[in-house]
Amino acid sequence: MYDDATAQAYAAAGLGQRVPRGPRPALIVVDLTRGFTQPEFATGADLSSVVESTNLLIAEARAKSLPIVFTAIAYTEAEIRSSAYAWFRKSSGLASLAEGTPAVDLDPRLAIGPEDMLIVKKGASAFFGTNLAASLVAFGVDTAVVCGTTTSGCVRATAVDAMQSGFNVLVPRDCVGDRAVGPHDASLFDIDEKYGDVVDLDDARAYLSSRPDRRQS
Repeated sequence: MYDDATAQAYAAAGLGQRVPRGPRPALIVVDLTRGFTQPEFATGADLSSVVESTNLLIAEARAKSLPIVFTAIAYTEAEIRSSAYAWFRKSSGLASLAEGTPAVDLDPRLAIGPEDMLIVKKGASAFFGTNLAASLVAFGVDTAVVCGTTTSGCVRATAVDAMQSGFNVLVPRDCVGDRAVGPHDASLFDIDEKYGDVVDLDDARAYLSSRPDRRQS
């Protein structure tokens, strides 16, 4: 996708280094709600394959009792009516993500458990204005495995803030999706060069399955 000159420029800047993979990861599933994973919604696309791949990671994390965090964007009627967020002025479709509507429900195909966290957010990053960083620290997490949608929006923002919060970051490429290929590919390149490692699904599954069982630690 990128030419030799780009590769050389990034290498000269010291970008693209590989991150450590700690013994205490958490799985962060960003905004796999119906409003994003199903094409009948204004903000959505068919992300069936992303949901399916993410469920494979959920199974690995669940087997080791690793923390699993789901996020959803949802706004109150008052927030929508008042256009309280500058983001609405740039992305007016977000106003359809109203609390209590099907658009903000987690995709029913996801293997959610009662022990999992759900964070409702108002911005792109799962860390902005939420207790995610504090929760991960409380769980003793050192590595964030980030899945979800959209690659160019909330996934990238979450990966950046995870890195800035001191966590190693892995992004399994089959577990993230977007509305268009161009922004998806460009964002994966950007994440892999600057903020975390973009990895294959099998690699991510093997990493999670090799971690110590938290029930025995």
